[in-house]
Amino acid sequence: MGGETITPPTFTSEDEPSVDQDFPLPSLFSQNPTLVRDDLGMKVEHGKEEVDRLLYEEFGQLAPQFSSSASLEFEADDKRRHNVYKEVLHSYYQLQVRSTSLNEVKSKVLSYVPGAWIENVGGMKSADYDVPKTTALLLIGPKGCGKSSLVNKISRVFEDDKFAPERAQVSFNLSAGDGTCYLQEYMIPRGSASFCLYDSRSLCNDTSDNINMIKCWMTKGVRHEELVVRKSDQSSLRRRMKCKTRERSWKSCETRMVNFVIFVVDGITVLKSMEGDGPDETQYMEMITRAFMCPYLSFKDDKPAVVITHGDLLSLADRVRVRVHLGELLGIPPAKQIFDIPDSHDPATELTIVDMLRYSLEHADRNLPRKNWVYKVFLSACTYLLAMLGIAIVAAYVKHLKMRHAHKSEFHIDWHAIRHMWLED
Repeated sequence: MGGETITPPTFTSEDEPSVDQDFPLPSLFSQNPTLVRDDLGMKVEHGKEEVDRLLYEEFGQLAPQFSSSASLEFEADDKRRHNVYKEVLHSYYQLQVRSTSLNEVKSKVLSYVPGAWIENVGGMKSADYDVPKTTALLLIGPKGCGKSSLVNKISRVFEDDKFAPERAQVSFNLSAGDGTCYLQEYMIPRGSASFCLYDSRSLCNDTSDNINMIKCWMTKGVRHEELVVRKSDQSSLRRRMKCKTRERSWKSCETRMVNFVIFVVDGITVLKSMEGDGPDETQYMEMITRAFMCPYLSFKDDKPAVVITHGDLLSLADRVRVRVHLGELLGIPPAKQIFDIPDSHDPATELTIVDMLRYSLEHADRNLPRKNWVYKVFLSACTYLLAMLGIAIVAAYVKHLKMRHAHKSEFHIDWHAIRHMWLED
């Protein structure tokens, strides 16, 4: 994760997974789920060999089965998928190893300023880009996926005060509340102006509503405390929103253009959709896919970063399956662009949060818009013309003064030269 090159775990000849083994799919509701992630934290001190053994015990059965009559293309595809599984699996081990450098990686994010990670390519320099005062990262996801909880987790990682109250309101009972109805801006950390997170209203089952919301945010920008109303909202919900809106102070807030998007999904719901074929499961995955593929969310070729929540309620095997499935569904590398952030407070989880933010900020800087050179040239031409006009006006005024002085000189009477005319009298 975090954009690094991951080396798959190495096995001894005795422990190497066999390609003749089956590829079973673990159940979500098994009686005794194996939470290997906790075991990894305890066993990592015994060395990489011990962790590899533990990984093989959990995933040795995941080796694909090849039919003797299978085509070369099918066999290569299965091998590729198996390597992806191993790469994602090994990323959890690497988190444990890299967590010792958490403070160093965190300091790099804390020292970030907008445009700091611009790549000077194509003959372009930092001065050639339109760098914002604050980099804005927009959180998007379905209802109950954990966007507000993610804001609190991120804030807690960068706050010195571990006992500070949570900043974002989290819905406890989804059926009893309306969720986030207003855009909310959160500076990270508090008091900073380098980058901020925007918590947004949840996606719904109406694709047109989702596309309209996304288009508005990505083309017109986002503003703190702005109310988000959808066409499909029922009249009762609209009345509740109207009661909540006691003032329109959001109109005085600064509009920020979105610099990058973080797409949040619930790992449990994704796994249920993978194992079920009911209308609810199908609808959830269609909503995620259509929203994620919306062209307004992408910056050139860069698609949003994806965060999976609630992984602490799943086994490690299921967490890997969810990441690989989403990677194949959304067309992004699961080990580098999909970040598993459970509801935990251990160093590995904090490092995942920092990796995700660094990935997002780097890609935000990479895709900053170039300055409008047409407007710049036009502005320069106007400035030049105004300067020339000013010079012409000053020159005309000076000439006018000289002419007035010359005109007065023509009718000047030298009284001293003709004084004898009246003295003789």
